[in-house]
Amino acid sequence: MKAINIFPIAFDSFGVRSMSTFVKAGKLGICIDPGVALGPKRYGLPPAKEEHNALDICRKKIMEIAEHYANVIFVSHYHYDHHPFPDDTEMYKKCFSDKIVLAKDRMNNVNLSGKRRGKMFEDNIKDIVKSLEWADSKDFEFEGVRLSVSPAVWHGDVGSKVGKVVMLYIEKGKDSFLFGSDAQGLADPKALGWFIEKNPKFAILDGYPTIFVGWRMSAKAFEKSKENLKKAISETQVKTIILEHHILRDIKYKEKIKDILDLTEKLGKNLLTAAEFCGMSNMFLEAWRKKLHRGETTPDIYKYFRALHSKFMI
Repeated sequence: MKAINIFPIAFDSFGVRSMSTFVKAGKLGICIDPGVALGPKRYGLPPAKEEHNALDICRKKIMEIAEHYANVIFVSHYHYDHHPFPDDTEMYKKCFSDKIVLAKDRMNNVNLSGKRRGKMFEDNIKDIVKSLEWADSKDFEFEGVRLSVSPAVWHGDVGSKVGKVVMLYIEKGKDSFLFGSDAQGLADPKALGWFIEKNPKFAILDGYPTIFVGWRMSAKAFEKSKENLKKAISETQVKTIILEHHILRDIKYKEKIKDILDLTEKLGKNLLTAAEFCGMSNMFLEAWRKKLHRGETTPDIYKYFRALHSKFMI
């Protein structure tokens, strides 16, 4: 068994909006971004029943793992696919009771929405946690495991209206892992710089929202993010990157990052989804929403998650 073991819990390649991850490092269990959601509209359609089923399964699995296996909970920012909805009292209780919580500073380097949501988050956990630390730019050590939290970096392109996030680096012995939630392909040069500085062996990163290129985001900005991701791949020791979340809402994403995929193959590295990392097929339910509503595809959600969870050896 490696010094650091990664267990993807809920991801877009599992059919939900989330990057919820469990990390086991020696005796320390870290649950990252314990939240899950669905896209409210896609193609003008609400989520299909299969999406609701996947959401329910992932929500329960996040609570189970956070409650029973995690000592530390990390929250990268205050979007509801990364921490519980404010009225989900069950999820707050299961995920945060008696835990050490490291979270994005709710008052500094955060937009107005983040401040409001961060205040609700604090109100929901302050009386049940073991401790709460606004973690931006801080280092911690628990059970011989080093945790470093990045300075606040942009949620995607510099100047993004949706604010900033923090990334997490975990190191034990010679093993290392970096989690870059909603950094969107390390589009912010500061996010790239921190990645190169930490030089992880394994990483989970949010990919650029290619579905919006030419509409909400410019082709120039996308090309810049790709160059940043190429630098992260080629200038560090990282061997495996799980690229997830925003990018997977585009069914043609692989065509749009072919140059990145070619580079990783050339360097003998791996760039894959959480599902592929787990040896599962991708289940892009949001992107399949039209077909789901029409009954043109009918994935067996329960069978899929039974197979996925059978791989969890925490």
